Amino acid sequence: MPKNKTHKGTAKRIRVTGSGKLVREHTNNQHKFEVKSSSRKRRVKGSEVLSPADAPRMKKLLGL
Repeated sequence: MPKNKTHKGTAKRIRVTGSGKLVREHTNNQHKFEVKSSSRKRRVKGSEVLSPADAPRMKKLLGL
């Protein structure tokens, strides 16, 4: 039986916290900030815990 490979695209976007939760960054937070409102920029700042419905699929892609 071969080993499972980590899905590298997922590994670059999602990280695992110490308690085992999956965390992702908000979208629309890379470039072109001059056309985005201040409130929108504040809203997309930081990270967010992944939805419980998506977590099992992402854990499988990460090899957890």
